[in-house]
Amino acid sequence: MLRELGSLPCCLSLSQQQPSRSNYLPRRAIALRDIRKPRNRITRPQILPSTFGDSFGFRVFVVSDLHSDYPENLKWVKSLSCKRHKRDILLVAGDVAETCNNFFSTMSLLKERFQHVFFVPGNHDLWCRWEQDYCLDSLEKLNKLLDACRQLGVETKPMAIEGLGIIPLFSWYHESFDREQDITGIRIPSLEMACKDFRACKWPQELSSRDTSLALYFDAMNEENEDEIMVIQKTCCQVITFSHFVPRQELCPEKRMLFYPNLPKVIGSDYLEARIRSIHGTKGNASACHVFGHTHFCWDAMLDGISKPGPPKFSIFQKDCIVCTGTTGIPQGKEEEDERG
Repeated sequence: MLRELGSLPCCLSLSQQQPSRSNYLPRRAIALRDIRKPRNRITRPQILPSTFGDSFGFRVFVVSDLHSDYPENLKWVKSLSCKRHKRDILLVAGDVAETCNNFFSTMSLLKERFQHVFFVPGNHDLWCRWEQDYCLDSLEKLNKLLDACRQLGVETKPMAIEGLGIIPLFSWYHESFDREQDITGIRIPSLEMACKDFRACKWPQELSSRDTSLALYFDAMNEENEDEIMVIQKTCCQVITFSHFVPRQELCPEKRMLFYPNLPKVIGSDYLEARIRSIHGTKGNASACHVFGHTHFCWDAMLDGISKPGPPKFSIFQKDCIVCTGTTGIPQGKEEEDERG
Protein backbone atom coordinates (compact mmCIF):
# COMPACT_ATOMS: atom_id res chain seq x y z
CA MET A 1 0.00 0.00 0.00
CA LEU A 2 1.04 3.60 -0.40
CA ARG A 3 2.52 5.37 2.56
CA GLU A 4 1.09 8.79 3.30
CA LEU A 5 3.74 11.40 2.59
CA GLY A 6 2.69 14.16 4.98
CA SER A 7 0.72 17.39 4.66
CA LEU A 8 1.46 20.90 3.54
CA PRO A 9 -0.05 24.19 4.69
CA CYS A 10 -2.25 26.04 2.28
CA CYS A 11 -0.46 28.45 -0.07
CA LEU A 12 2.77 26.64 0.89
CA SER A 13 3.36 28.86 3.92
CA LEU A 14 3.38 32.26 2.27
CA SER A 15 6.20 34.57 3.30
CA GLN A 16 5.51 37.58 5.47
CA GLN A 17 7.22 39.65 2.78
CA GLN A 18 4.41 40.40 0.38
CA PRO A 19 5.30 41.43 -3.17
CA SER A 20 1.57 41.95 -3.71
CA ARG A 21 -1.63 41.43 -1.75
CA SER A 22 -2.80 38.33 -3.59
CA ASN A 23 -5.62 37.40 -1.23
CA TYR A 24 -9.27 38.06 -1.98
CA LEU A 25 -10.16 39.35 1.45
CA PRO A 26 -9.24 42.55 3.28
CA ARG A 27 -6.61 42.15 6.01
CA ARG A 28 -9.14 41.96 8.83
CA ALA A 29 -10.78 39.00 7.08
CA ILE A 30 -7.66 36.89 6.66
CA ALA A 31 -7.17 35.76 10.25
CA LEU A 32 -8.91 32.38 9.83
CA ARG A 33 -6.58 31.21 7.05
CA ASP A 34 -3.57 33.50 7.24
CA ILE A 35 -0.85 30.89 7.24
CA ARG A 36 1.86 33.51 6.70
CA LYS A 37 2.02 34.01 10.46
CA PRO A 38 4.64 31.72 12.02
CA ARG A 39 2.30 30.46 14.74
CA ASN A 40 0.02 28.91 12.10
CA ARG A 41 2.68 27.15 10.06
CA ILE A 42 2.54 23.39 9.86
CA THR A 43 5.74 21.41 10.06
CA ARG A 44 6.11 18.52 7.65
CA PRO A 45 6.70 15.08 9.20
CA GLN A 46 9.47 12.82 7.99
CA ILE A 47 8.73 11.64 4.45
CA LEU A 48 9.09 7.94 3.83
CA PRO A 49 9.37 6.32 0.38
CA SER A 50 6.64 4.12 -1.05
CA THR A 51 6.76 0.53 0.17
CA PHE A 52 6.63 -0.49 -3.49
CA GLY A 53 9.98 1.18 -4.18
CA ASP A 54 10.77 3.20 -7.29
CA SER A 55 10.26 0.24 -9.63
CA PHE A 56 6.48 0.18 -9.13
CA GLY A 57 4.73 2.12 -11.90
CA PHE A 58 4.34 5.88 -11.67
CA ARG A 59 2.62 8.32 -9.37
CA VAL A 60 0.42 11.35 -9.93
CA PHE A 61 0.75 14.40 -7.71
CA VAL A 62 -1.58 17.40 -7.69
CA VAL A 63 -0.70 20.91 -6.55
CA SER A 64 -2.58 24.18 -6.73
CA ASP A 65 -2.01 27.81 -5.81
CA LEU A 66 1.77 27.78 -5.70
CA HIS A 67 1.91 31.60 -5.83
CA SER A 68 5.61 31.45 -6.57
CA ASP A 69 5.88 35.26 -6.66
CA TYR A 70 6.54 34.74 -2.97
CA PRO A 71 10.24 33.83 -2.57
CA GLU A 72 9.50 31.25 0.11
CA ASN A 73 7.17 29.37 -2.23
CA LEU A 74 9.63 29.41 -5.10
CA LYS A 75 12.27 28.11 -2.71
CA TRP A 76 9.97 25.20 -1.90
CA VAL A 77 9.59 24.38 -5.60
CA LYS A 78 13.36 24.38 -6.00
CA SER A 79 13.67 22.02 -3.03
CA LEU A 80 11.73 19.25 -4.80
CA SER A 81 13.81 16.24 -5.74
CA CYS A 82 15.39 16.34 -9.20
CA LYS A 83 15.62 12.53 -9.33
CA ARG A 84 12.76 10.92 -7.45
CA HIS A 85 9.92 12.01 -9.74
CA LYS A 86 11.41 11.33 -13.16
CA ARG A 87 8.61 8.83 -13.92
CA ASP A 88 5.86 10.72 -12.11
CA ILE A 89 3.08 13.06 -13.23
CA LEU A 90 2.24 16.46 -11.76
CA LEU A 91 -1.10 18.24 -12.21
CA VAL A 92 -0.82 21.99 -11.60
CA ALA A 93 -4.32 23.33 -10.89
CA GLY A 94 -3.69 27.04 -11.47
CA ASP A 95 -2.40 30.15 -9.71
CA VAL A 96 1.25 29.43 -10.38
CA ALA A 97 2.46 33.03 -10.47
CA GLU A 98 1.32 36.55 -11.17
CA THR A 99 4.07 37.51 -13.64
CA CYS A 100 5.00 35.73 -16.86
CA ASN A 101 8.66 35.49 -15.86
CA ASN A 102 7.83 33.81 -12.55
CA PHE A 103 5.36 31.52 -14.28
CA PHE A 104 7.95 30.43 -16.83
CA SER A 105 10.68 29.83 -14.26
CA THR A 106 8.35 27.90 -11.93
CA MET A 107 6.96 25.65 -14.65
CA SER A 108 10.50 25.07 -15.94
CA LEU A 109 11.56 23.86 -12.50
CA LEU A 110 8.57 21.55 -12.26
CA LYS A 111 9.08 20.13 -15.75
CA GLU A 112 12.72 19.37 -14.90
CA ARG A 113 11.52 17.26 -11.95
CA PHE A 114 8.50 15.40 -13.36
CA GLN A 115 8.14 13.36 -16.51
CA HIS A 116 4.73 14.85 -17.30
CA VAL A 117 3.39 18.20 -16.09
CA PHE A 118 -0.20 19.32 -16.80
CA PHE A 119 -1.55 22.84 -16.26
CA VAL A 120 -4.79 24.79 -16.16
CA PRO A 121 -4.82 28.57 -15.54
CA GLY A 122 -6.11 30.24 -12.39
CA ASN A 123 -7.24 33.81 -11.84
CA HIS A 124 -3.88 35.04 -10.49
CA ASP A 125 -2.13 33.70 -13.57
CA LEU A 126 -4.20 36.10 -15.68
CA TRP A 127 -3.67 39.27 -13.70
CA CYS A 128 -2.34 42.15 -15.81
CA ARG A 129 -0.62 44.45 -13.32
CA TRP A 130 3.01 44.35 -14.41
CA GLU A 131 4.43 46.35 -17.29
CA GLN A 132 7.04 43.70 -18.06
CA ASP A 133 4.30 41.28 -19.11
CA TYR A 134 3.25 43.53 -22.02
CA CYS A 135 -0.24 42.07 -22.34
CA LEU A 136 -3.16 43.99 -23.81
CA ASP A 137 -5.64 42.01 -21.71
CA SER A 138 -6.01 38.77 -19.78
CA LEU A 139 -6.87 36.75 -22.90
CA GLU A 140 -3.59 37.79 -24.47
CA LYS A 141 -1.81 36.78 -21.29
CA LEU A 142 -3.61 33.43 -21.33
CA ASN A 143 -2.33 32.77 -24.84
CA LYS A 144 1.13 33.81 -23.73
CA LEU A 145 1.08 31.31 -20.87
CA LEU A 146 -0.22 28.52 -23.11
CA ASP A 147 2.57 29.28 -25.60
CA ALA A 148 5.07 29.05 -22.74
CA CYS A 149 3.63 25.66 -21.78
CA ARG A 150 4.06 24.38 -25.33
CA GLN A 151 7.63 25.63 -25.33
CA LEU A 152 8.37 23.85 -22.04
CA GLY A 153 6.57 20.63 -22.91
CA VAL A 154 3.86 21.24 -20.30
CA GLU A 155 0.55 19.65 -21.26
CA THR A 156 -2.67 21.67 -21.35
CA LYS A 157 -4.69 19.12 -23.33
CA PRO A 158 -6.06 15.69 -22.37
CA MET A 159 -3.66 12.76 -22.56
CA ALA A 160 -3.79 9.02 -21.90
CA ILE A 161 -0.79 7.57 -20.07
CA GLU A 162 -0.70 3.79 -19.62
CA GLY A 163 -4.41 3.40 -19.00
CA LEU A 164 -4.78 6.62 -17.01
CA GLY A 165 -6.63 9.55 -18.56
CA ILE A 166 -5.63 13.07 -17.50
CA ILE A 167 -8.06 15.81 -18.55
CA PRO A 168 -7.31 19.48 -17.77
CA LEU A 169 -10.51 21.58 -17.73
CA PHE A 170 -10.51 25.31 -18.40
CA SER A 171 -12.99 27.28 -16.31
CA TRP A 172 -13.89 30.65 -14.81
CA TYR A 173 -16.36 31.63 -12.10
CA HIS A 174 -19.71 33.38 -12.42
CA GLU A 175 -21.68 35.17 -9.73
CA SER A 176 -24.86 33.13 -10.23
CA PHE A 177 -22.95 30.01 -9.11
CA ASP A 178 -23.84 31.15 -5.58
CA ARG A 179 -27.31 29.89 -4.66
CA GLU A 180 -27.06 30.17 -0.90
CA GLN A 181 -29.09 32.94 0.72
CA ASP A 182 -26.99 36.06 1.31
CA ILE A 183 -26.00 37.10 4.82
CA THR A 184 -27.85 40.24 5.90
CA GLY A 185 -27.65 42.63 8.81
CA ILE A 186 -23.88 43.18 8.62
CA ARG A 187 -21.71 45.35 6.44
CA ILE A 188 -20.05 43.26 3.71
CA PRO A 189 -17.54 44.76 1.25
CA SER A 190 -18.55 44.64 -2.41
CA LEU A 191 -17.05 42.03 -4.74
CA GLU A 192 -15.09 44.76 -6.51
CA MET A 193 -13.53 45.82 -3.21
CA ALA A 194 -12.85 42.32 -1.84
CA CYS A 195 -11.80 40.49 -5.02
CA LYS A 196 -8.77 41.92 -6.77
CA ASP A 197 -9.65 40.10 -10.01
CA PHE A 198 -12.06 42.91 -10.87
CA ARG A 199 -9.11 45.32 -10.97
CA ALA A 200 -6.19 43.09 -11.93
CA CYS A 201 -7.83 41.15 -14.78
CA LYS A 202 -8.60 42.93 -18.03
CA TRP A 203 -11.23 41.52 -20.37
CA PRO A 204 -12.74 42.51 -23.71
CA GLN A 205 -15.92 44.49 -23.27
CA GLU A 206 -18.18 41.53 -24.07
CA LEU A 207 -16.75 39.35 -21.26
CA SER A 208 -17.44 39.77 -17.54
CA SER A 209 -17.34 37.81 -14.27
CA ARG A 210 -20.59 39.49 -13.18
CA ASP A 211 -22.57 37.43 -15.71
CA THR A 212 -21.95 34.03 -17.30
CA SER A 213 -20.01 35.25 -20.35
CA LEU A 214 -16.52 34.52 -19.00
CA ALA A 215 -17.54 31.14 -17.58
CA LEU A 216 -19.03 30.18 -20.94
CA TYR A 217 -15.97 31.44 -22.82
CA PHE A 218 -13.56 29.31 -20.80
CA ASP A 219 -15.84 26.28 -20.83
CA ALA A 220 -16.02 26.49 -24.63
CA MET A 221 -12.23 26.09 -24.75
CA ASN A 222 -12.74 22.50 -23.59
CA GLU A 223 -14.79 21.69 -26.68
CA GLU A 224 -11.60 21.79 -28.75
CA ASN A 225 -10.49 18.66 -26.89
CA GLU A 226 -13.65 16.57 -27.32
CA ASP A 227 -11.98 14.04 -29.63
CA GLU A 228 -9.15 13.39 -27.15
CA ILE A 229 -11.66 13.11 -24.31
CA MET A 230 -13.71 10.54 -26.22
CA VAL A 231 -10.61 8.42 -26.79
CA ILE A 232 -9.80 8.58 -23.06
CA GLN A 233 -13.36 7.58 -22.14
CA LYS A 234 -13.14 4.52 -24.41
CA THR A 235 -9.61 3.37 -23.62
CA CYS A 236 -8.73 4.39 -20.03
CA CYS A 237 -9.77 2.48 -16.95
CA GLN A 238 -9.12 5.46 -14.66
CA VAL A 239 -9.74 9.15 -15.36
CA ILE A 240 -8.68 12.24 -13.43
CA THR A 241 -10.05 15.65 -14.39
CA PHE A 242 -8.78 18.82 -12.77
CA SER A 243 -9.58 22.53 -12.77
CA HIS A 244 -8.67 25.65 -10.88
CA PHE A 245 -12.20 26.69 -9.98
CA VAL A 246 -14.83 24.86 -7.93
CA PRO A 247 -17.53 22.74 -9.59
CA ARG A 248 -20.02 22.56 -6.70
CA GLN A 249 -20.97 25.04 -3.98
CA GLU A 250 -21.00 22.19 -1.43
CA LEU A 251 -17.21 22.26 -1.73
CA CYS A 252 -17.08 25.61 0.06
CA PRO A 253 -18.02 26.31 3.71
CA GLU A 254 -21.41 27.84 4.39
CA LYS A 255 -21.51 31.63 4.35
CA ARG A 256 -22.02 31.82 8.10
CA MET A 257 -18.58 30.20 8.47
CA LEU A 258 -16.79 32.60 6.12
CA PHE A 259 -15.16 35.91 7.02
CA TYR A 260 -16.20 37.10 3.57
CA PRO A 261 -19.70 35.66 3.06
CA ASN A 262 -19.82 36.56 -0.63
CA LEU A 263 -16.83 34.34 -1.46
CA PRO A 264 -19.02 31.72 -3.24
CA LYS A 265 -19.81 34.32 -5.90
CA VAL A 266 -16.20 34.26 -7.14
CA ILE A 267 -15.14 30.64 -6.87
CA GLY A 268 -17.06 28.32 -9.16
CA SER A 269 -18.92 27.45 -12.32
CA ASP A 270 -22.03 25.40 -13.04
CA TYR A 271 -20.68 24.83 -16.55
CA LEU A 272 -17.60 23.20 -15.05
CA GLU A 273 -19.78 20.75 -13.10
CA ALA A 274 -21.74 19.93 -16.28
CA ARG A 275 -18.47 19.38 -18.13
CA ILE A 276 -17.20 17.04 -15.42
CA ARG A 277 -20.45 15.05 -15.52
CA SER A 278 -20.21 14.77 -19.31
CA ILE A 279 -16.85 13.07 -18.81
CA HIS A 280 -17.36 10.94 -15.71
CA GLY A 281 -21.09 10.31 -16.13
CA THR A 282 -24.03 11.74 -14.23
CA LYS A 283 -23.65 9.12 -11.49
CA GLY A 284 -19.86 8.91 -11.54
CA ASN A 285 -17.97 5.66 -11.00
CA ALA A 286 -15.30 4.14 -8.79
CA SER A 287 -12.45 5.41 -10.96
CA ALA A 288 -13.76 8.99 -11.33
CA CYS A 289 -11.79 11.77 -9.66
CA HIS A 290 -11.83 15.54 -10.05
CA VAL A 291 -9.32 17.83 -8.33
CA PHE A 292 -9.69 21.62 -7.96
CA GLY A 293 -7.84 24.56 -6.43
CA HIS A 294 -8.56 28.26 -5.83
CA THR A 295 -10.28 28.46 -2.43
CA HIS A 296 -7.36 27.30 -0.23
CA PHE A 297 -9.82 25.22 1.80
CA CYS A 298 -9.06 21.54 2.47
CA TRP A 299 -11.73 19.33 0.96
CA ASP A 300 -12.08 15.65 0.26
CA ALA A 301 -15.59 14.75 -0.80
CA MET A 302 -17.51 12.16 -2.77
CA LEU A 303 -20.37 13.91 -4.59
CA ASP A 304 -22.73 11.84 -6.74
CA GLY A 305 -20.11 9.19 -7.35
CA ILE A 306 -17.10 11.42 -8.08
CA SER A 307 -14.24 11.89 -5.65
CA LYS A 308 -13.42 15.61 -5.38
CA PRO A 309 -10.27 16.41 -3.43
CA GLY A 310 -9.67 20.14 -3.19
CA PRO A 311 -6.92 22.59 -2.26
CA PRO A 312 -4.38 22.92 -0.85
CA LYS A 313 -3.57 19.29 -0.31
CA PHE A 314 -1.64 17.05 -2.64
CA SER A 315 -3.26 13.90 -3.95
CA ILE A 316 -1.20 10.95 -5.05
CA PHE A 317 -1.90 8.31 -7.65
CA GLN A 318 0.24 5.25 -8.17
CA LYS A 319 -0.43 2.89 -11.03
CA ASP A 320 -2.57 -0.05 -9.89
CA CYS A 321 -3.11 1.69 -6.53
CA ILE A 322 -5.00 4.97 -6.38
CA VAL A 323 -5.23 7.24 -3.36
CA CYS A 324 -7.12 10.39 -4.25
CA THR A 325 -8.54 11.09 -0.82
CA GLY A 326 -5.58 11.30 1.53
CA THR A 327 -3.86 14.54 2.48
CA THR A 328 -0.42 14.01 1.06
CA GLY A 329 2.64 16.04 0.17
CA ILE A 330 5.28 15.99 -2.52
CA PRO A 331 8.61 14.74 -1.19
CA GLN A 332 11.32 17.38 -1.08
CA GLY A 333 14.88 17.47 -2.35
CA LYS A 334 16.28 15.89 0.82
CA GLU A 335 15.03 12.57 -0.55
CA GLU A 336 17.99 12.47 -2.92
CA GLU A 337 20.36 12.40 0.02
CA ASP A 338 18.27 9.65 1.63
CA GLU A 339 18.32 7.59 -1.56
CA ARG A 340 22.10 7.88 -1.81
CA GLY A 341 22.28 6.51 1.70
